[in-house]
Amino acid sequence: MAILEVVTVILTIWLAFALAASAWAQDFSFTPKSILQGEALKVHGDKNVTNLRMGNETAPMFQQADNSSFGLFPIPLEERPGNHELQFLNRSGSILYSIAVLVRNAHYGTQNIVLSRSLTALKASPDEKQTMEAFRKRISVVRYWEEPLVLPVSGCMTSSFGVRRLHNGKPTGDYHRGIDQRAAAGAGIRAVAAGVVQVAHQFELRGGTVAIDHGQGLESVYFHMSEIAAHEGALVQKGEIIGYVGSTGRSTAPHLHWALYVDGQPVNPQQWVNLKPCAVTRPRSQEQTPRKHG
Repeated sequence: MAILEVVTVILTIWLAFALAASAWAQDFSFTPKSILQGEALKVHGDKNVTNLRMGNETAPMFQQADNSSFGLFPIPLEERPGNHELQFLNRSGSILYSIAVLVRNAHYGTQNIVLSRSLTALKASPDEKQTMEAFRKRISVVRYWEEPLVLPVSGCMTSSFGVRRLHNGKPTGDYHRGIDQRAAAGAGIRAVAAGVVQVAHQFELRGGTVAIDHGQGLESVYFHMSEIAAHEGALVQKGEIIGYVGSTGRSTAPHLHWALYVDGQPVNPQQWVNLKPCAVTRPRSQEQTPRKHG
């Protein structure tokens, strides 16, 4: 065989393997390509993928109508920044494919909340803890949600996700697991997506609470309601009113605290909805203060 023919055969074989590898890689993808701590990956795989793994964390994948698989993978808020390996696993736990994920530092700040003694003393009852823990662990197969999600109220953001919380200047060792939005008392609160109401209850710490399972790993919760309009077990639609703004539980004024969970882990709602922070009101300087006459 002539040298030219040998080279042609080798190039043909190489091109066939390259195209096959490219087609195989397209079956395994995720967005966004680089992600902040506390956000969630949206992952696509072929029909054989049943789970995802990154380090010691795992998450389920769900079969879709087009014979592919889809799942959400939460990046913990305290995950180490840098490159991590995301593994696609089959039912037996074998690795079908792996890909690098760049996790970026979110640089979450701190926030001090001034609380009265009575609010500081409020604690979640054992029943409240158990109910909310059971809710977060729930992962249902049916997907009700679709993007885009909607804002539950229209107000600006008074407290963002991920900030380290101080109470009366003292560190709590905890961070804000959701979003606080300014809203008037009695304003309607809307479901961010369709789903099944799993919790509709007045709690000691969280106040009036509604928790919705949107399916395939996505959940939302809404706290401090003055009145609950949803019922446990009901299927609600995106934008449907589920309650009304209040200041029940550990709350200093009427507002809405709401949060998103992916596979039981809190994730940043600002990855899913467009929220603007409230304007900071600064006191006027002495030169700017109008003089009184008379």
